[in-house]
Amino acid sequence: MTHSGRGLHTGEPALATVRPAAPGAGIRFRRTDAEVDIPALPRYAGESGWGTVLSRDGVKIRTVEHVLAALHGAGIDNALVEVTGPEVPALDGSAFQWISQINRVGVREEPGAVPSVALGRTVQVASGDSRYWALPVSLSGQKGLRLTASIDFSHPHIGKQFACTEVTPGEFAREIAPARTFGLLEWREELAASGLGLGVDLGNTVVFGPDGPLTDERGAAGGLRFSNEPVRHKLLDLVGDLALVGARLQAHIVADKPGHRGNVELARRLRRAMTGEPEMAMDIGQVMRALPHRYPMLLVDRVLGMEAGKRIAALKNVTINEPFFGGHFPDHPIMPGVLIIEALAQCCGLLLMEGIDKPEDHVVYFVSVDGVKFRRPVVPGDQLYLEAELIQGRGTRGKLRAVATVEGRVVAEATIVGQIRKK
Repeated sequence: MTHSGRGLHTGEPALATVRPAAPGAGIRFRRTDAEVDIPALPRYAGESGWGTVLSRDGVKIRTVEHVLAALHGAGIDNALVEVTGPEVPALDGSAFQWISQINRVGVREEPGAVPSVALGRTVQVASGDSRYWALPVSLSGQKGLRLTASIDFSHPHIGKQFACTEVTPGEFAREIAPARTFGLLEWREELAASGLGLGVDLGNTVVFGPDGPLTDERGAAGGLRFSNEPVRHKLLDLVGDLALVGARLQAHIVADKPGHRGNVELARRLRRAMTGEPEMAMDIGQVMRALPHRYPMLLVDRVLGMEAGKRIAALKNVTINEPFFGGHFPDHPIMPGVLIIEALAQCCGLLLMEGIDKPEDHVVYFVSVDGVKFRRPVVPGDQLYLEAELIQGRGTRGKLRAVATVEGRVVAEATIVGQIRKK
């Protein structure tokens, strides 16, 4: 089955075709114009503030969550999604057209066991304002996957909303798949400044203005499909992002103010619970043993997770006590952009040094920093989420793509090349 259109964020022409895959293959994406395959797994997911992005070897496919939701919601475990261009087409901003076509072409039963995760304990995840509790079925009394979500927006036409669903093919198709992407009119400038939302229109997004959902001259968007359509779309995104676990979940997941970054982190945690992969996290003591920097130049507080030779995620808490605020716009404190890049560089250094024998005898020097962009200011009280992905490595040198975000919004990004040398 094939759909074409424009990408929601790139605005570029997009074509996606879903094909059957062999038993046990899982769900994979293929950039046909770059000849790169990317498994739909947490290790390949990143930059997920405004949508979920899969990347491998420097090749990205953006906004994969809606087609993933349709596949996962329909109970499809194996599929190949071929994408021409950098993004999956937005269509009407929901999963309705995908699920309708799946129902039209049908689903084929395949031999073999279906991977599944039955939680033995509660898993809790916090990411920015998002909070998640994944409860074992023994506690929830449910079989299969049940999702409960709540949101709270200051906009008078959204406000507080609540929804829950059993993720079965029938209920997903009726109650969740039609819910469309939504946004506030006031987000327009921020998205444009980040180079995102370039394909947004009232045919693929419910845009809330001061008086409610906007309507174009054709009557597009206008009314809501459900009175609580925004929170239902949050459930749609959660279904899609949980497809990254690569298994059918038996759990009750409660999500408060869910977002893509938190969804992906939850999928990552659940994937580890399934595979037994160790969680490579570091507290401040471990960070200080790995980096030579000290206050006030140590700019990584905690490592949330790391896959050796692949990617790293870390945090920096920005407080008013930072020494640079005393002299950098003291009447309007803003974190210097060069220090945001320094924090990203330290994050890159931790990733490059992982696995090096006698790391205390080595140091990472940075050879170049390219493509630096500052998207928005960082102020006291912000929590910097630092991500870096190794896109090219040879010997003791590595090239990394690094992004810093606050509450899921990109504040700075750069491509950094580092070299490991003996002290």
